[in-house]
Amino acid sequence: MNLHEDGIMASKAAGDGKEPVNEQMIANMYASMRSEINQIYSKITELEMEVSEHSLVMGAIQPLDPSRRCYRMIGGVLVERTIKEILPAVQRNKEGLEEVISRLNEALEKKKTEVAEFEAKYKVRIRKADNDVKDEGDRKEGSAQGVLVGPAGGIKLD
Repeated sequence: MNLHEDGIMASKAAGDGKEPVNEQMIANMYASMRSEINQIYSKITELEMEVSEHSLVMGAIQPLDPSRRCYRMIGGVLVERTIKEILPAVQRNKEGLEEVISRLNEALEKKKTEVAEFEAKYKVRIRKADNDVKDEGDRKEGSAQGVLVGPAGGIKLD
């Protein structure tokens, strides 16, 4: 067998739920698990933003006359409806998004537990690189990094 075939077999072994053979496989599995957690966090954040948008829409149209026309984008098509038709649909969509978020939170907790067990089983510790430690020291000095404030451009105070 050559190196390429060994790499394929190693990835198959990891995918089949078998125990990792060496440190590199453990590191790869750990990185994969951490990546899954980050993906779940990202999806939760995205859906929470959508729930927030739904709430804003509902707050804006609830006090209006139910027979008033409004427009809604459905699958890239703008449709005209009345508020009394749209409001329940927006409410249902918001509730559905909240349900998905709660399921994702449950999946996130399971994945965190799985990662914690993996860390304990294989004694995984995360090392900080030397330049990361140095960067943290720099951050304490200038906590307002990334903010650029210029002159008031053309405003004169007498």
